[in-house]
Amino acid sequence: MKVYLMRHGETDWNKARRLQGQSDIPLNEFGEELARKTHDALKDVKFDRAFSSPLVRAKRTAEIMIGDRDLALETDDRLMEIHFGDGEGASFASARDDENHPMYLFFHDPSAYVPTGKGETFAQVRARGQEFFKEVILPLEGKCENVLVVAHGAFNRTVLNSVTGIPDKEFWKIELPNCAVCIFDVEDGNMKLLEAGKVYYGTPVNGSPLRK
Repeated sequence: MKVYLMRHGETDWNKARRLQGQSDIPLNEFGEELARKTHDALKDVKFDRAFSSPLVRAKRTAEIMIGDRDLALETDDRLMEIHFGDGEGASFASARDDENHPMYLFFHDPSAYVPTGKGETFAQVRARGQEFFKEVILPLEGKCENVLVVAHGAFNRTVLNSVTGIPDKEFWKIELPNCAVCIFDVEDGNMKLLEAGKVYYGTPVNGSPLRK
């Protein structure tokens, strides 16, 4: 079985370089275009099941990906983006460049990042992601050939990094632009990365929050 783990298309907050987290920001026009191009590139993949975060930017991306396939979209709260707490809406520049900003370590030393307010740790996001894959995705092996999962940049990295053994200190090592797809092979209950961060359009956008 193959799992296509995809990040949503661009939003205005992505374009403005703001931390979205669980703020429910819709795709912008360009974001929808990226999703359509990705759909067109993967139109011959027969998805047997499709899942997404309930946040509208991921859900809309998944709907575009499904297109005219006779396939129901299933949402799961465990696929939501990391909650940034008091940092939701903050600009990348202010959080990334100010050592006194509460989100500074999120960019520069994720292993030491401590959220504020109702924010989540990377460990908490990883735990809910692992629970989702264990309870929902892995049992589909032998029943499905291709499964689509649409979620978010930080969330997808917790999955990707767990499978590849990348530690939190190097959390941003692999770039995941908008609509980037990570393809995994699932065999005997184990996930193996086949391809990371593949985009099916032109120049990748919003690949890493570390970029200025």
